[in-house]
Amino acid sequence: MAVSIALAVLWVFAVVTVGPLDVRTFAPHGRTVEFVDRTGGVLGTVIDRDRSLPVPLDRIARPLQLALVATEDARFRYHGAVDGIAVLAAFASNVRAGRIVRGASTIPMQVARAIRPVPATVWGKLSEIALAERLVAGSSRDALLEAYANRVPMGADLLGVEAASRAYFGIAAADVDLAQAAMLAALPNDPVGLDPYAHPAALRARTQVVLARIAAFAPALRAVVTDARRERVTIRPRTDGIVAAPHLLFRLAAADDGRRSRVRTTIDGELQRFAETQVRDVLGGLAVHGAGHAAVLVIDNATCDVLAYVGSPDYFDVEHEGRNDGVQALRQPGSTLKPFLYELAFERGALAPTSTLADTRVAYALPNARTYEPADFSGRFYGDVRVRTALGSSLNVPAVRVLERVGVAPFLERLRALGFSDLTHDASYYGLGLTLGGGETTLWQLGRAYVALANDGQLRALRTRDDDPPSLARSVGSDRATWRIVVDMLADRYARAPAFGAKSVLDLPFPAAVKTGTSSDLRDTWTVGFTKRYTVATWVGNFGGAAMHDVSGVSGAGPLWNRLMLHLHEREEPGPFAQPGGYTKRAICDDPCRELEREYVASGAPRLQPPARVRGAGTRALPLVRPPHAPGAGFVVHARDRR
Repeated sequence: MAVSIALAVLWVFAVVTVGPLDVRTFAPHGRTVEFVDRTGGVLGTVIDRDRSLPVPLDRIARPLQLALVATEDARFRYHGAVDGIAVLAAFASNVRAGRIVRGASTIPMQVARAIRPVPATVWGKLSEIALAERLVAGSSRDALLEAYANRVPMGADLLGVEAASRAYFGIAAADVDLAQAAMLAALPNDPVGLDPYAHPAALRARTQVVLARIAAFAPALRAVVTDARRERVTIRPRTDGIVAAPHLLFRLAAADDGRRSRVRTTIDGELQRFAETQVRDVLGGLAVHGAGHAAVLVIDNATCDVLAYVGSPDYFDVEHEGRNDGVQALRQPGSTLKPFLYELAFERGALAPTSTLADTRVAYALPNARTYEPADFSGRFYGDVRVRTALGSSLNVPAVRVLERVGVAPFLERLRALGFSDLTHDASYYGLGLTLGGGETTLWQLGRAYVALANDGQLRALRTRDDDPPSLARSVGSDRATWRIVVDMLADRYARAPAFGAKSVLDLPFPAAVKTGTSSDLRDTWTVGFTKRYTVATWVGNFGGAAMHDVSGVSGAGPLWNRLMLHLHEREEPGPFAQPGGYTKRAICDDPCRELEREYVASGAPRLQPPARVRGAGTRALPLVRPPHAPGAGFVVHARDRR
């Protein structure tokens, strides 16, 4: 009696004092965006950021409407916001159990909670009931059921039966049968614990409970329920309606302005699927080396269109961090920044293509009586080497000597001009280790910078949507020729031979410039390179930061880069790279002259050019290479990271 009086008072306050509300004024908004590749081929359909796809009640199958009512609120059409009978039954059950084992929330109350969430307190519950009473007074039962069906949580961050039906079955909510309807109606009871992918057995058991409730609610359907009990409901693979490039599609959908239902991307669908397959295949061979993840970026040099974007081996493998995006993840780049240092050194006159560099043991003093001793992964030194060999073979000591001459601050400024926006610390933070990968960057930033290298220092934004306007090129540096000299050195297989051997996956049957990198403790391997037409950037490592073993840039990310490059040019080989204006390739020799080589020298220089030597000063006091608190603060270990 007391309960009835309290409810009556609450109803009078909510409806008479405040007024009824039509639930349709709170209609949820939702839409889908279809993404297609550059030729119009479907890449996938993404439900909007609210993961909701509301539909009218007449587009929800009758079996599903029945299942929702039978499961959540069997007396839905006969009570107000609160079902007094359900309240008493829940109270009795909870008293007998000595704990809360049963609730009494009705469909109107759940709709009110979805519209206006409140704290789980006594006053919060009373506020919820008051809003539910106003909705009941101002709405039809069909409108309330429609509102509930479009807002109910369905697991996997999905809201509403339409979004869930499309995600789990690949069909509209209007087309589900009774067995599928029962499974959908089971989910709101515990969207996490009944997740179709994580807990399929629990969901099947709960579905049987729902079917039993349907049989009790509608006895005329018992024969149909019996058939539904025997039906094996198939959940489609967890693709969320995505055919290819899921990382990019979800990224574009999150940034979408909401005006378009169809977006044409710059992705080449065939190339994208090939890249995804190669990522999985290459990782299968590298599993014994502890490699678990990889990422790929393929770019058209002429347009800066992104043709392939692979963020991980499987976006939908949540257990293995598949949703992490290796294209955008910050990682240490190893030696992949060295080409930009050498270009800056050429441009500033700190180095000439004919220079030689000393690859000998050197130690730099650090605070607290420590020393920084750069060395190569192999532990060997080559003595005096040409600049071409030092860059092509990615020798560490020569690179540190070059950075010492150029200066860390000017090099850091140049990297930022090239779009490495995550190098946010000052020069003293990075020290001489900057050229060996002491900072952090992304595959996206690396790919964009290498496109600039391929385009004579012209930096442009990358395009992922067909309607993105071409960005204006911004010149980085003052001499186009110095960029072309670096490209020529990176494309020289003989310059790579001392470190990588006479034949490796970096050697292609057509002109290609390439650089590898390996970060601290073998945590990341990179291979980034380009032909005249395409740039391919690849990364292999582990999102969690676990180290690999017996792997480097050439053996980790290199095979993936090689496969993509060969595939891109299987129908047409690229042309040669442009020659640097103002330079001529001439014979050079040591003094005394024992061996002739050919290298770029300024036009008009003497016919026989002796090389200039660039040496370090042995042991010197220089800024800290990496702060002690930074990841991988073992300085010698950092110094060995390169290939």
